[in-house]
Amino acid sequence: MASNGNNSHDFEFVSANVPNGLSKINTKPTDPEMCKDDTASTVKVSNLDELHALQRKKASAPTTPRNATNPSTPKSATPRAYVSEEERQKQQMQSVSASLASLTRQSGPQVIKGEPGRKKSPPKTVAAPKLDISDSALKFTHVLYNLSPPELYEQAIKYEKGSFIASTGALATLSGAKTGRSPKDKRVVKEETSKDDLWWGKGSPNIEMDEETFLVNRERAVDYLNSLEKVFVNDQFLNWDPQNRIKVRIISARAYHSLFMHNMCIRPTPEELEDFGTPDFTIYNAGQFPCNRYTHYMSSSTSIDINLKRKEMVILGTQYAGEMKKGLFSLMHYLMPKRGILSLHSGCNMGKAGDVALFFGLSGTGKTTLSTDPNRQLIGDDEHCWSDNGVSNIEGGCYAKCIDLSKEKEPEIWNAIKFGTVLENVVFEEHYRDVDYSDKSVTENTRAAYPIEYIPNVRLPCVGPHPKNIILLSCDAFGVLPPVSKLTHSQTMYHFISGYTALVAGTVDGVKEPTATFSACFGAAFIMLHPTKYAAMLAEKMQQHGATAWLVNTGWSGGSYGIGSRMKLAYTRKIINAIHDGTLLNANYVQTPIFNLSVPTEVNGVPSEILQPQNAWADKKQYDATLKKLAGLFQRNFEVYADYQVGGNSQLTKQILAAGPVLQ
Repeated sequence: MASNGNNSHDFEFVSANVPNGLSKINTKPTDPEMCKDDTASTVKVSNLDELHALQRKKASAPTTPRNATNPSTPKSATPRAYVSEEERQKQQMQSVSASLASLTRQSGPQVIKGEPGRKKSPPKTVAAPKLDISDSALKFTHVLYNLSPPELYEQAIKYEKGSFIASTGALATLSGAKTGRSPKDKRVVKEETSKDDLWWGKGSPNIEMDEETFLVNRERAVDYLNSLEKVFVNDQFLNWDPQNRIKVRIISARAYHSLFMHNMCIRPTPEELEDFGTPDFTIYNAGQFPCNRYTHYMSSSTSIDINLKRKEMVILGTQYAGEMKKGLFSLMHYLMPKRGILSLHSGCNMGKAGDVALFFGLSGTGKTTLSTDPNRQLIGDDEHCWSDNGVSNIEGGCYAKCIDLSKEKEPEIWNAIKFGTVLENVVFEEHYRDVDYSDKSVTENTRAAYPIEYIPNVRLPCVGPHPKNIILLSCDAFGVLPPVSKLTHSQTMYHFISGYTALVAGTVDGVKEPTATFSACFGAAFIMLHPTKYAAMLAEKMQQHGATAWLVNTGWSGGSYGIGSRMKLAYTRKIINAIHDGTLLNANYVQTPIFNLSVPTEVNGVPSEILQPQNAWADKKQYDATLKKLAGLFQRNFEVYADYQVGGNSQLTKQILAAGPVLQ
């Protein structure tokens, strides 16, 4: 039979003497290459488990000691004895067991690394109980240690209801009943090593608790975690400055929490894990289990407790992952100033010339938008340290708001939502899993947590030289602050402590009124010391390194909300660019009334009439009244800080107060 032109091989009909007279088909191809057997030898396994075991390539963490013979070792590294892989893993598990130790039984649980059910024979364990044996000590607790994102995806999809893979590859999951932080349920132990340093009382975010109550909650969390068949353990770092980094251990019950912290903290290399040892701080996240309402200081079934002396944090009654992130930030707000390092709730980027800018601002001021600049390298979006070495990001990831997210407005965040990213409390289409970022059905506080390297123009490692510009952002819905003003050091401290922005309130009798919001140091919920201490450190570092501070209003112009108009983003970007390139330093300045701010008479690309707010208002009397109203709000807010003494006297506080608005 001739070829029909569609086949690559020809077959022949061969006549044969068969009873029915039909032709016998010769299936032997004329082309000897047809149907070539390209299979390899049979995999020699006896069951599917063994086959699946071959699918997962065994991790090859280095065990070679880093010494002078190892070219990747720094010359300053100290040679150490060879440690076998088995001994190293045993040491890791002993450390985890010690972290999970019951204080009443004075021993850790029997722990084994790996997935439950993976081992057929009883595994070798560590930390067998010694005192007051209980049923919980007779079982194994399996430790899923520093799992990779693919492994955590598998755990979440398999065992956690509400976990799905979105169309972009991100892990979409739910945080349970709590979809935001619970600041009224956060407690700090008042103990002898830190009580005199911390800020207590009116205006402070630090609600005290005693050590005994903390230990009750700790025991409740540890007992819950030990009762589980498996726990997730993350050993990671805070602070990209190698001289001042902090080792943290997070023990949790959910793969979602483990992946979240994998993204948000700095991820150690296999070599760094070898030397990790005892953590500097440990989080016990038992958020699926409530606290005991009859325990002293408990105001709900949620309790987030920090003990600085024990270097521990306990979470009960909330599965919102942001509690871990902000708890660690609170820790850094205590530890770093003790070392002479300023901790800051800010965005940070760097220009091609090496000029670093810090951005401070509350929600809605444009901090994320303005610090994420395609023409500048991103050092970080939220938490930083300023030391004698320069600036460094505290975190290894970003925790971005997702509500109304669009590719056009925020392409960097949009493109970062891919495999490895945690999408929190979003709503998606059931079949194709496309996320609807405008849907607030679960919460308005939808979030994405992703490694910082998912941002294309990130600077790695996330460190930079000393800042050149300090930018305080305010969205002034009253419409009386200038678009930009240059601050003195005293004014910088005043406005840094104030942490002002204005939000648009709901409709009352058909009129929408702006509402002033103040948050000390632009992050009052996370600071541990008195705001004046952070402000004084900021002014000192600015003076030492020649930085300039600017107050930038991204809010309203020509009138308050409902009368005036929102400042055009294009104008704000022109102002920020003029700050970055240094042209504003050489501008001519005039003073504003009451707030006594220095305002440039000209900014390239920005209409001059909006630089002085009163010039943009049609009703000058209304402008004067609104300006005085806002000044009064500033003064009332600052009353809580007015009697604070630094170094035994109130001179610094008086200097800061004098830099605020003056009402005749």
